[in-house]
Amino acid sequence: MKLDAAQVKQTLRQLDAQVLPEDHPAVPQLNNMFGDHTFFIDARGLEILEPSDSSDGQTGEVISLADWSDAELTKLKPHEPEPTGVTVVFEQSMH
Repeated sequence: MKLDAAQVKQTLRQLDAQVLPEDHPAVPQLNNMFGDHTFFIDARGLEILEPSDSSDGQTGEVISLADWSDAELTKLKPHEPEPTGVTVVFEQSMH
């Protein structure tokens, strides 16, 4: 799921993670591997959000895509997408 700026802000308030900027050199390769998403990096590895099954677009489930394979957190090892059990709630924005 590709997030807009407001959703990214709301996600970062709820997760201890950093967003991978769109202009990061790894993003095209990540998009080829996993689809068009907003990617997050945290102490566990690489994650994305997917819409929750029981949601009308107001929540997203954190999905793990890769784990750190070294103690320095410089190399990621991809794996099958795994739900983390963490949900992010998106607040309705007022226009």
